[in-house]
Amino acid sequence: MNNQPIATFNTARTVATTTTATASGSTVKARQLAHLQSQLSMLSGHLADTDSLVRVTAAQAAYLRELGSWHAGLFMAASKVLGEDGGKESRQ
Repeated sequence: MNNQPIATFNTARTVATTTTATASGSTVKARQLAHLQSQLSMLSGHLADTDSLVRVTAAQAAYLRELGSWHAGLFMAASKVLGEDGGKESRQ
């Protein structure tokens, strides 16, 4: 009969430890889920910002292409005007 109370005590202690570990584990899990939720909302905001920046960059790329065409036209015109004079001076 001495063994029975000790076994009961150990069993009760194991159940109490398991219950505490489960409660602690669920608390940790809830904290981790809350952290993941905040990380997800932050990621969503950053993706929205990135989407906005990509749209602006696409519009600016079209303007930059047009600006490049204007510069190319100006360089060709300058080359034609200055090329004749510059070519005569270099031959002399």
